[in-house]
Amino acid sequence: MDGRIITGLDIGTTKVCAVIVKEDTFGSLNVVGVGSAKSDGLRKGVVVNIDRTVHSIIQAMDEAQQMAGVEVNSVFVGIAGDHIRGLNSKGMVGVASDNHEITQSDIDRAINAAKALALPIDREIIHVIPQEFIVDNQ
Repeated sequence: MDGRIITGLDIGTTKVCAVIVKEDTFGSLNVVGVGSAKSDGLRKGVVVNIDRTVHSIIQAMDEAQQMAGVEVNSVFVGIAGDHIRGLNSKGMVGVASDNHEITQSDIDRAINAAKALALPIDREIIHVIPQEFIVDNQ
């Protein structure tokens, strides 16, 4: 297999599904492996038994990898459920350089400022997606 390998994993309450695709020379994706297993260890999208959940994931991934004839080392995983929330936040910083040119460091500081939220103890930020950057109110 010469092309890029992409793996997706869907961990649901009733089943865990894995799909492995290979990108061909034209950029098209072709399914080369699929796997599924009964989901055990989740209730209403929430993990209640981590060991059983891991076992279900391993079963689905093993099946897909065997079919594809590849060993996967990274996976795209969708996360859903009533316990997942999206939140908009703003981060403001001053430009640090003398010439007022915006640097990657300034961008990183703005993102970190937006992430500085007061969250309940049972919550954590799992992903940040910058939507826009505004400079001088423009």
